[in-house]
Amino acid sequence: MPSLAVSGGDPSGVGPEIAIAAWRLRKAAEMPAFFLLADPELISARAKKLGETIALRVCEPDEAAAIFPEFLPVVPLENAQADSPGVPLAANAAGIIEAIERAVGYCFNGRAAAVVTCPIAKKPLYEAGFVHPGHTEFLAELAEAHTRKACKPVMMLAGPQLRAVPVTIHIPLAEVPRVLTTDEIIAVSRITARELKENFGIANPRLAISGLNPHAGEGGALGKEDDTVIRPAVEALAAEGIAVRGPLPADTMFHAPARAGYDAAICMYHDQALIPAKALAFDETVNVTLGLPFIRTSPDHGTAFDIAGKGVARPDSLIAALRLARKLADNIHK
Repeated sequence: MPSLAVSGGDPSGVGPEIAIAAWRLRKAAEMPAFFLLADPELISARAKKLGETIALRVCEPDEAAAIFPEFLPVVPLENAQADSPGVPLAANAAGIIEAIERAVGYCFNGRAAAVVTCPIAKKPLYEAGFVHPGHTEFLAELAEAHTRKACKPVMMLAGPQLRAVPVTIHIPLAEVPRVLTTDEIIAVSRITARELKENFGIANPRLAISGLNPHAGEGGALGKEDDTVIRPAVEALAAEGIAVRGPLPADTMFHAPARAGYDAAICMYHDQALIPAKALAFDETVNVTLGLPFIRTSPDHGTAFDIAGKGVARPDSLIAALRLARKLADNIHK
């Protein structure tokens, strides 16, 4: 089985150091083999800045598994990158983008089992002409370019105690009632149920669908969307044979007995999903992109420019992302 492809993310953030830390913990954490798509000189410079001694080896993706026990495998980028912890640079954008593109390409040509992405920041990419809202949309475009088929990416926050999926993501809260539709809830829920079955190995996935308003609208007294938009989606999904309940009041969905009744929570907006996921297991929760023709996971945190280069960034979420990517890839190829 090929190794995992790790894109280095924004080098001004904590991506380089959490990748280094994950490799250093490879034995204690029973780490699956991965290779890092990055500028080798930057990785060496960051390690030196942190007082780390690492054995780094430039390699091809196919060599990574063999050398991983003794060396951090780095597949070099064509675009050099400056080591500027805490100071994002538009000049590093070309390498950030290249790492993502090549990681996806390696999945399609069989040289990588999955993509694991270190965090990026939008502002320096936008300054360099990047036109995508974020990582996920860019990955979807790359997938469509390789397959010539449309795909719908869906964000899942997967932790040891909760899997949560937001239907609407990076939009202002005031926009959610306008953007939220029955069709979108159905589409996101179908993809979630399908991938829970095919990739996560859950034979009969159970979905809990949240309401939008307090108390799921309380019969229309606190908002109409729960009855006019969400309930029809739940009924349509149930008619398709999907095990689904809702709309449920969001304030009672996430305690332990409630979580025992479902395999994933479908939430109506970003924070409704991410707050409980991160509150329950911030350092162990993984961002998984469903709906792509390859496995993609990522830490659930951002670039953390404020602590980059200080040696305090924890690799826990990246380690969890690597382990989950390996598990999902193995499930697919059973």
